[in-house]
Amino acid sequence: MRSFVVVAHKAVTTPFSLNDLPGGAGRMDIVARCVNASLFLSHGMRRDVDFYAILLGEPNPPVTIRFNGERVRYLSPDERSAASLIKKALERGAPSSGEDESTPGVYISKRSFEDVINGLDDVIYLHEDGEDFRNIELKGDEAFVLSDHQNLTPEEESVLEKKGARKASLGKRLYHADHCIVIVNHELDMREKLK
Repeated sequence: MRSFVVVAHKAVTTPFSLNDLPGGAGRMDIVARCVNASLFLSHGMRRDVDFYAILLGEPNPPVTIRFNGERVRYLSPDERSAASLIKKALERGAPSSGEDESTPGVYISKRSFEDVINGLDDVIYLHEDGEDFRNIELKGDEAFVLSDHQNLTPEEESVLEKKGARKASLGKRLYHADHCIVIVNHELDMREKLK
């Protein structure tokens, strides 16, 4: 199962208005686009993907929202739909330990970035200064880490370094987080086709 981990530095950790995803919700629009890029195909769903959003905005960070492609229901391929499921999870609230399922296939927890990373095995940090992504050997069950519109902090990069994450580059140009996810999914799909 492949995973995508997106650190959302400003995404709010309390229920928000679906009418103001970029502003009042702290760039929740980016998170919603990343959910869709991770999970959707043209006429189907990627059932072999877990998507983690680490929400670090006010008032009660961290909150982790996990979408499991195998179990998720009620998700349509638009930003508002993904944001609505995140809002429902935040309305439910994160448990003091473990994770709760707010709607089928959507889970909420108080896990930090470090907690999530330490729970994953083969971690790849998508960064423009890494090794060319197309030259990296992949098994298909890696966890790909990227950030929202802000870079990862030195502390977050230190967590990845301690975990032994490999650094991979999709190119010298900077792409939107959701576009990076599409590129990774496409490359992995092409590699599977060649097997």
